[in-house]
Amino acid sequence: MRDFTYYNPTRIIFGRGAEEKTGRYAAQHGKKALLHYGGGSIKKNGVYDKVVESLRVAGVSFVELGGVRPNPRLSLVREGIALCKREKADLVLAVGGGSAIDSAKAIAVGAMSEKDIWYYYEDRAHAKEITGALPVGVVLTIPAAGSESSINSVITNEQGWYKRGLNSEALIPRFAMVNPESNYTLPAYQTACGCADIFAHLLERYFTTVEHVDLSDRLIEAAMRTVLNYAPLAQKHPQDYDIRAEINWTGTIAHNSLLDRGRIGDWGSHAIEHELSGVYDIAHGAGLAIVLPAWMRYVWDRMPNRFMQFAVRVMDVDLSFNAPDLVVGEGIDRLERFFRSIGLPTRLSEANIADDRLREMADKAGPVGNSIPLQPDDILEIYTLAL
Repeated sequence: MRDFTYYNPTRIIFGRGAEEKTGRYAAQHGKKALLHYGGGSIKKNGVYDKVVESLRVAGVSFVELGGVRPNPRLSLVREGIALCKREKADLVLAVGGGSAIDSAKAIAVGAMSEKDIWYYYEDRAHAKEITGALPVGVVLTIPAAGSESSINSVITNEQGWYKRGLNSEALIPRFAMVNPESNYTLPAYQTACGCADIFAHLLERYFTTVEHVDLSDRLIEAAMRTVLNYAPLAQKHPQDYDIRAEINWTGTIAHNSLLDRGRIGDWGSHAIEHELSGVYDIAHGAGLAIVLPAWMRYVWDRMPNRFMQFAVRVMDVDLSFNAPDLVVGEGIDRLERFFRSIGLPTRLSEANIADDRLREMADKAGPVGNSIPLQPDDILEIYTLAL
């Protein structure tokens, strides 16, 4: 196990009616907020009205910026930065899922910087130059990205359709309201995409070359098995509070940096997927369901023992399959069947993606991978396996 520092200041307010307490916590960080959200779903399900009323009662004024889309756009981020500076907002409140939160984080950094915000995203090394950000608060409505308590943000630049991430402790939200009841009206497909994203966050951390990390191995395995168990149940029983609560808490834990302390994850498959959703604007979780099995089939023989462990401990493959390639292959097949069972594509063709831009995406993505380094030619092979 490697030496590490763990820091996560996000206060999680979890449970029924959590969003009604938003104003109380927002008031601890400012008097004027930028209220940032996506489409009309939060107005249809009542979350918007509850948040606005809580802000009013707490004496927090706000300006609004809606319109966040999946794979959030740089142009809207820049609009939000200008709005914050003009209106002198002193905190950013994201209401929605990972896209709204990631966009809010970018706005929070840009509002405190003289540099264009893309400067920090185009090169991860620039993150060390961030000197501050407006406080970010979250009202989570879609469990998936784990952005409600993470150091991460991912933004898509429409000029070239580059999807890039930024990691910085300055991005960690100060508080997050998590009410599983707000997930009751999520479409089954959106629930599936969210669960695939959660699973991928765990999988990226799991495939490490660092030894003697048994505790975090076991914790990650338990979280992955929770997703496998509860994702189908959430689709069958969308208004079951306890099922939704299991998925919500797993989504938060999967990406708040707790489970990767002392180890280094791979993150290659995430980078490979970012090109798919950046270019074709598909849901991130759907892209991961396509990329992950192909990535696993391409790289498994570079760390066979860990892939065997995944197959046995997570996917319940019996060692009586005798040969490592059979055990690992069955584990990957079972994961792929799981994605299909919850309605996700597992092939590029199923997402109406042809083979005409594979080389372009491979060149833009690579090189990637910490545990298993991959070059653009490797990435092209993975895309080809996923056709």
